[in-house]
Amino acid sequence: MKKTLIVAAVAASFATAANAQSSVTLYGLIDAGFSYVNNEVAPNTAKGSAAAFRLSSGNLNGSRWGLRGTEDLGGGMKAIFTLESGFSMGNGQALQRQNGSTSGTEFGRQAFAGISSAQMGTVTLGRQYDSVVDYLAPMTANGSWGGTYFSHPFDNDNTQNSFRVNNSVKYQSANYSGLTFGGLYGFSNQAGGFANNRAYSAGAQYANGPFKIAAAYLQLQNPGSSNNGGAMTDAGALASQAGAAGASVQTQRTYGVGANYAIGPVTVGGAWTQSRFQFVGGDSTARFNNYEVNARYALTPALALGAAYTYTDVKGYTAGPDNNDHVKFHQFGLQTDYALSKRTDIYAEGVVQLGKQGAEAQVYGTNANSVHGNQVVVSTGIRHRF
Repeated sequence: MKKTLIVAAVAASFATAANAQSSVTLYGLIDAGFSYVNNEVAPNTAKGSAAAFRLSSGNLNGSRWGLRGTEDLGGGMKAIFTLESGFSMGNGQALQRQNGSTSGTEFGRQAFAGISSAQMGTVTLGRQYDSVVDYLAPMTANGSWGGTYFSHPFDNDNTQNSFRVNNSVKYQSANYSGLTFGGLYGFSNQAGGFANNRAYSAGAQYANGPFKIAAAYLQLQNPGSSNNGGAMTDAGALASQAGAAGASVQTQRTYGVGANYAIGPVTVGGAWTQSRFQFVGGDSTARFNNYEVNARYALTPALALGAAYTYTDVKGYTAGPDNNDHVKFHQFGLQTDYALSKRTDIYAEGVVQLGKQGAEAQVYGTNANSVHGNQVVVSTGIRHRF
C-alpha cells in the first residue's frame, strides 16, 4: 500500500512539472463600432458620390483570435508557436484574403513556430510580420494607438501590417541594454524562380528611458506575380499598390526612421518613410514620401487624447481625373479613448484626408476613394481583449 502511494505521488509530481514547463494560451481582440464616411464613389447617384453609415469592424485594431504556445527546453531556451486568425465582427467572415481568392485564410494574421533563447534571440518559421511592422510601425500613430484610419495613403509603407510574408524565416535579437534588431527573408518556393515573389527586411530599435528610435528596410520582388505560392499573396495589399499607378508592382522598396519621447503623461513622436514602386514593364514608377508627427496625452490613467498629422508627397502617381504624376495628401486625425477596465475600452475618432493636385483621397480602411478630392471618417466603438 505504501509503495502504491509513493508511486502515485511521484507520478503526480512529474505530471505537475511537465505542465509547468509548457503552456498554450487562447487570446484575442474584438473591435466593433460605427463609422461615417463622406464622399465615397457611388455610381448610382447624380453627384457620383455619397455618404456611408456602417457598422464596422477593426476601426482601431483588426479583430482576431489566436493560440500561443511555449515549451521550456531548459538552459534558457523555449519552443514557441503562434497561430492567429483575423475576422470581421460584422459578418464573422475570415479576413486576410489571398490573391485570387474570395475567402480568408484560416490563420491569415500569423502562423509560425520556432526557438527562443533569452541570450541569443528568437528564430521562427512561417507566415510573419516584416521588420517595418516589428520595429518602425510602433513609432507611428496607426502602428501604436491610432489604428487603421490613421494609416498613410494606401498603407504604402505597411506600417498598418496590411500584408504578411509567407514562407519566411525571421530572427529577432534579445534585448541588449535597450537595443533590439532583426531581419526576415521570405522564400518564393519556386523551382527556377528564386527571386520570383520573394521578400526580405531588416530593422532595429533602441530604447533608453523615455526615448525610443527605430529604423527599418523592406524589399519585395515580383509580389504580384503568378506564383501564388510565393512570399507575397495578400490580395488587399497588391490591389492598393497597383491602384496607385494602375499597374502591377514589380519591385517595392520601403525604408524609414521614427522616434518618440515621453514627457510625463505626454508622448510625442514622428516618422519618415519612403516607398518606391517599380511597376511591371520598368517604365512606370511611383515614390511615396510620408512625413508624420503625432502626440498622445494621458489626462488620467483611464482617459487619453491623441492627434496626428501626415503629409504625403507622391511622384509618379497616375490615378485621378488629371492623371497627374505629382500629387500630395494631407491627413489629420484626432482620437479619444477611455478604458472601462484593463481589457475593455471605448473610443471615438475622426480622420480627414485632403488630396491635392488631382489626387482622389481615400482614408485607408474605407471602401472606396473620394470623388471631390477629400474624405472624412468619423468612427466610434468598443474594443475588448481576452
